[in-house]
Amino acid sequence: MFSYVDKSVRELLIKNHQLVDLDKSGREISGGAAPFISILGPVTIPRLIDGEEVPLEWYPFVRRVELTHVLEAANEVRGGQSEAFRELLQTNMSVNSVFALPGFRDTVEPLVRIHSCCLTGDIFGSMRCDCGPQLDAAFRLMKREGGGAVVYMSGHEGRGIGLWAKAITYLLQDAGQDTYEANVSLGLPEDSRDFSDAATVLRYLLKDGPIRLLSNNPQKREHLEENGQAISEVVSLITGVTDYNIRYIRSKRSKGHILPEDL
Repeated sequence: MFSYVDKSVRELLIKNHQLVDLDKSGREISGGAAPFISILGPVTIPRLIDGEEVPLEWYPFVRRVELTHVLEAANEVRGGQSEAFRELLQTNMSVNSVFALPGFRDTVEPLVRIHSCCLTGDIFGSMRCDCGPQLDAAFRLMKREGGGAVVYMSGHEGRGIGLWAKAITYLLQDAGQDTYEANVSLGLPEDSRDFSDAATVLRYLLKDGPIRLLSNNPQKREHLEENGQAISEVVSLITGVTDYNIRYIRSKRSKGHILPEDL
């Protein structure tokens, strides 16, 4: 967000084609048209995968409507308003990310994982879900295949309800509810995730080329295809099953996830 405090930084990024505005179909736009997504990058992010360093290409992206608030605050900061600076520091944007293996943009039908943020599983290693193992397995599969990308959706914590509400649903699950019932008990949808942003960015990066989707969730395919992203194949990803999350995984199967009956 601080690149917008100094307009020259933004202008430099645009000149270097490191900041691009997109319409909903993933086409670059300029001038007076209202953008849907702004995307940065690529930024090189080295990551160990199967014990080998892989220079991932990181593309952060954000909806323009969220970025607009930061732009307004940045204008006030430039005007010398200290309170606006504190507000800018505290501004939360849902910044999503693509982490692509080298050559992703030129790969034919690359393997792609749309991964919903899970702080407890991805970062803290919780075994209450299979999210962390799925994320690690996705990178390993892509490396072995020689290409692919993970689209990390930061606003999808708890299937879109946020970390605080997710913690409450865990307490409700401990009292006997399943993961979907717990969301509904809070007056929230079973699943409020939106994959349209992921479709927009993939269409931009791959020039509308098809992907092989790494997922057990048929709704992901439906949502991506509804937003114009072609999918040639769906590849199952089953890993990280434990005694702590088997009930959670069976609940997902009851909601249509493609999972074995013997789980």
